[in-house]
Amino acid sequence: MLSVHTSPLHQPGTGDAGGMNVYMVQLSRALAQRGAEVDLFTRCRGEGRRPWTSLAPGVRVRHLQAGPRRPLPKEEMPGRLAEFSLALLRDAAGNGTRPYDIIHSHYWLAGQVGRVAAAHWQVPLVHTMHTLARVKNASLAEGDTPEPGSRIHGEQRVVAAANRLIANTADEATALRDLYGAAPGRTDVVRPGVDVRTFHPRDGRQAARLRLGLPADAFIPLFVGRIQPLKGPDVLLRAVAQLLRMAPGLRDRLLVPVIGGLSGAGAARPGRLVELCRQNGINDRVRFEPAVPQDRLADWYRAADVLVMPSRSESFGLVALEAQACGTPVLAAAVGGLRTAVWDGVTGFLVRGHEPADYARRMLWLARHPEAVTSMGDAAVRHAEGMSWQTAAAATLEAYGNALRLPGEQAGQRRRHAPAPAGAPNLEERERRSSSLAGLFVAPKVWCAPETAVRYGIPAAGNKRREKV
Repeated sequence: MLSVHTSPLHQPGTGDAGGMNVYMVQLSRALAQRGAEVDLFTRCRGEGRRPWTSLAPGVRVRHLQAGPRRPLPKEEMPGRLAEFSLALLRDAAGNGTRPYDIIHSHYWLAGQVGRVAAAHWQVPLVHTMHTLARVKNASLAEGDTPEPGSRIHGEQRVVAAANRLIANTADEATALRDLYGAAPGRTDVVRPGVDVRTFHPRDGRQAARLRLGLPADAFIPLFVGRIQPLKGPDVLLRAVAQLLRMAPGLRDRLLVPVIGGLSGAGAARPGRLVELCRQNGINDRVRFEPAVPQDRLADWYRAADVLVMPSRSESFGLVALEAQACGTPVLAAAVGGLRTAVWDGVTGFLVRGHEPADYARRMLWLARHPEAVTSMGDAAVRHAEGMSWQTAAAATLEAYGNALRLPGEQAGQRRRHAPAPAGAPNLEERERRSSSLAGLFVAPKVWCAPETAVRYGIPAAGNKRREKV
């Protein structure tokens, strides 16, 4: 498995680490339990880690030297892809490891590296996007920066090159087809799972509040996630202010924990949410907490009356599944994978749009109907138990098998869309030709049908036809 910009070992909810990190860790463990051997390759950031670390029996995390040994902004990573590719090939050769049977890349940056390694080792490439630039750009928050055209082009190149694509939901598979020209016959839908050993109801809400030092009689809407506009924490805070205008008597027992670290555009304006609280007179009701380990996070889920996820875009939304596994209903935006993760009206509520008053009304209803919180929480546990990582691993292995069974046809598809470098030169020759290797990461222009552009809110200026895909 490949992850260039973030390590499976990083704390979710900080920097660029989020659901994808949890996904890789849990999926690789489940794959190993089914007999697979998994090496997870990521970039060394100078954190004092060994060249490789055992994550679980059959699973190793390997750190490659590519660029400076320090954290780099995600925006700088495209310039390091050639280095990472060479480091990957060199590591495999230097350690005498046998050729891998399959490469599974995560996020578009790793997909670029996966294309090169798959061509060199002559093995299939399976790719999971996790997020799509064009979907994200269609749902930007005010002041947020659109994903650049270079990322869209890179995603297009990976879609064309991969033997199989794994989508988290049917909606994501549709977006891959409509926006990137993915062949439906090469796309498998595999829903993520939840680790019920960590996330489960345990001993209930009051016991969790006692452990966390929270008031027993509080009404607690919880936010968990990276602090950035895409996740919509501003929507929650405005909804809290609206809630108190609807029900002033709720103020004394309202507590709103916001758990997570600054990320992306949120890091550029670190005091924005604190100022928003002050402007709306709710700074005494909101409690900002750093990201916490998963066993501690499970107690925050258990302690809450509802998890609020007003995200503007989510490929799936693993925290929604984690909260439900702990017996907590979810109030979420009806976007992306949240429409799959949350059973509307049964395990929580889905809200169309991001109008704070809509979220405030749902929170007020839950505050006035604690029996509904309990019944939805019970249903949420049953819902989450139906989504396991073992099920996800079995479906992923089936996707790997599909990639391995049809090498001829799918290699032909790669040649038509994304030509591989001629021959298979040795590592020394590849290093001498590093500039041409870097050229492999220049992708074709992207175009989609006008009706699809309208559906996803793509401006005409960003959809100029160069090459129909």
